[in-house]
Amino acid sequence: QVQLVESGGGLVQAGGSLRLSCAASGRTFSKYAMGWFRQAPGKEREFVASIKWNGGSTYYADSVKGRFNISRDNAKNTVYLQMNSLKPEDTAVYYCAADRRLYSSGRLGEADVGSWGQGTQVTVSS
Repeated sequence: QVQLVESGGGLVQAGGSLRLSCAASGRTFSKYAMGWFRQAPGKEREFVASIKWNGGSTYYADSVKGRFNISRDNAKNTVYLQMNSLKPEDTAVYYCAADRRLYSSGRLGEADVGSWGQGTQVTVSS
């Protein structure tokens, strides 16, 4: 339903910051909760953060609370993930995701995702 295109990944030193962007196509972007997942080598894909369809609520994995911030600009059809104080264990492929449910405010599980981005590599060196 929604096509997602990610940008902003790359290589960063531990303690540094990156800002990921996810640009969405489609006329109903503002009706869907959005989120970010990540998958590290040899590990299962895990939830990182999500945001209510109108930006009113946000949810974070315990591992990133206080360091990452998710936001959205519905006028620009874009969701962001600001990543600060990066650690080597943050190294992963990061995926943008759109909820398949309209007007959802809950944390996104993989079963709730209707559209996935292609993934962008984030590598944090020590």
